[in-house]
Amino acid sequence: MAQQERARRTRAAIVEAAASEFARRGYAAASVNTILEGSNATKGAMYFHFQSKEDLARAVLSSALEKYVAITEKWKGSTLHPFFVVRGIIDDIARGFQTDVIVRAEFRLIVEPEFYSEVQSGGGQAWGKAGFELARRAQEMGDLEPEFGPEKFIRVLSASLAGQRYMADLVSDSRNLRLMFEESLEVVLYAMASQEWLDEWKVSGWPAHDREAAETPSDLPV
Repeated sequence: MAQQERARRTRAAIVEAAASEFARRGYAAASVNTILEGSNATKGAMYFHFQSKEDLARAVLSSALEKYVAITEKWKGSTLHPFFVVRGIIDDIARGFQTDVIVRAEFRLIVEPEFYSEVQSGGGQAWGKAGFELARRAQEMGDLEPEFGPEKFIRVLSASLAGQRYMADLVSDSRNLRLMFEESLEVVLYAMASQEWLDEWKVSGWPAHDREAAETPSDLPV
């Protein structure tokens, strides 16, 4: 058991160091030696767990997917309005970009040619499915204008969030990423939400967003 735990910790350390290197330099320029130095693992230990640098990158992507799934699961069953839940999910994702190197690495990797296909099955897809369902619920409630629909809502929002994330990288400052993500959502809502919902939201604003908000009924408009 002790040996298995050591192996698990070694693997986790290698994945974390690889994520740091991929997030900083991208896939092609990432150095295996730098990953080894960052993880304090031997080359033999790394190749025991991973057959190649690509295999290691896919382990990082898999770890990121687990984090995205955990975020959407946290908000499942929330009694907040669907638009508020979307806001909660993307705010958690923005915080992940700020604090979690695995999440940052995933974003950097999926724009590399070797991993274009991961866009269809990665973290963005995981939260996108949840966002689509939430938008569908909002439309059933009459709060999403019928000429748009949930697919267009989540597609436009996802594109805007990706652009905001890219701009944060360009200026090397992700401190305002949560605000930037919220602004993207607000622009989409101003374009696609019903006027009745917008009128209520302008008065009430966003609910307080913390861990309990996903689990506690809200007295804000639903």
